Amino acid sequence: MRRSGSTRRVGRTFRTVAAVVACGAALAALAAVPAQAREPGRHAPHWELKDSGTPEVRFRGLSAVSRNTAWVAGTAGTVLRTTDGGASWRNVSPPGAAELQFRDIEAFDARRAVVLAIGEGEASRVYRTDDGGATWTESFRNTDPRAFYDCLTFFDHRHGLAMSDPVDGRFRILSTGDGGRTWKLLPGEGMPAAQEGEAGFAASGQCLVASGPKDVWLATGGAARARVLHSTDRGLTWTAADTPIPAGDPARGVFGLAFRDRTHGLAVGGDYRPDQASPQAAARTGDGGGTWRSAATPVPAYRSGVAWLPHSRSAALAVGPTGTDLTTDGGRTWRTVDGGSYDTVDCTPDLGCWAAGEKGRIARLES
Repeated sequence: MRRSGSTRRVGRTFRTVAAVVACGAALAALAAVPAQAREPGRHAPHWELKDSGTPEVRFRGLSAVSRNTAWVAGTAGTVLRTTDGGASWRNVSPPGAAELQFRDIEAFDARRAVVLAIGEGEASRVYRTDDGGATWTESFRNTDPRAFYDCLTFFDHRHGLAMSDPVDGRFRILSTGDGGRTWKLLPGEGMPAAQEGEAGFAASGQCLVASGPKDVWLATGGAARARVLHSTDRGLTWTAADTPIPAGDPARGVFGLAFRDRTHGLAVGGDYRPDQASPQAAARTGDGGGTWRSAATPVPAYRSGVAWLPHSRSAALAVGPTGTDLTTDGGRTWRTVDGGSYDTVDCTPDLGCWAAGEKGRIARLES
């Protein structure tokens, strides 16, 4: 028995080391590719577009399960799923959802997923499937006309949260303990007061993110200061920290967050209006979001999505309508590596990185 266990551990270690080596080589190649050569099929690694068959849909919700399996959610109540690496996509949209705007999706595997529709009042809804999208159950419908839900996240297969823009001066948090089948409103006493005009951005499904069993972060904008709120007890109590990402306008703030553990995080955002500049649109933290520092070389324009590269302590990708940026030093400096338009990005431990955005664009990072 001991020998068998040792053999399994050696096998897992070998596979992990191989993944790290492959990821490092891919990152080095990506950083070295000149801008004019970054076209699909010409150099590796690169974003390879996958034909979704839905050019009229904008996908801001993305949940990558593996290199083979991913879910996307977008406009016109659209949910797609692939289990063959993007070679084909199945339309698994909930029936009767054509008027809804899906902005976030969290998938546990190829069969189980939870999707969030955004909007005022009853437009904000949550659906869950346990059979790959063949059937859906509506598990939450907002009945408060003052609430507007933006994002959801899960700590594990059972415990998760969803967040609404402030109601009565505080962000509103829903909690589930059964994988999104039922939801309850958490008490608001542990939530700091919102600034005037403060809200979340339902731009990439990354305005609420979790890491580990209890830590969760909430990104804000639209007010005098762009902030990140942090909870260490699954949303019962929160602390707020200012970020250096510019705010002071309804179109500016932090749009996306990514944490590789409970201390190291990245924030991206800016001004989503295409005719406005977005200086200092990236920041990083090494203390769980207690303090944030500007990138020495920030992303060059508004970015809505960000994801750490698997098996790396220092590499991450940020995406937005004008391109993809890479950091290899933990968010200190960023470099544009692709000019395609994407709104959100997600990576998996088996080196599966996916991106999605406007005009039905879905891509996987190929090497």
